[in-house]
Amino acid sequence: MTELETLEQTIQTLLNRYSSLQNDYQALQEENERQRQEMMRTHSELVTLQEQHKSLRIAKALAGDSEQQENAKRQLTNIIAQIDRALEILKK
Repeated sequence: MTELETLEQTIQTLLNRYSSLQNDYQALQEENERQRQEMMRTHSELVTLQEQHKSLRIAKALAGDSEQQENAKRQLTNIIAQIDRALEILKK
């Protein structure tokens, strides 16, 4: 086998390896995108669950003793104030 044939074989091997690596890279990119979307969906679910938990805590407090009711009223007042501030900002 001549040096030229050896060089051609080496080049062909490198080209095959390059093609394989490109395919692997593309597959990893797609998997990365799927994982990113799953993470976003999971985050959204987490936020929803946190909001539900907060609502349940407030509802439980309203059903509880007067100290808990007072705390719940303060929390509701704060939430309403935050909504009012957000609406004012949106109006501008």
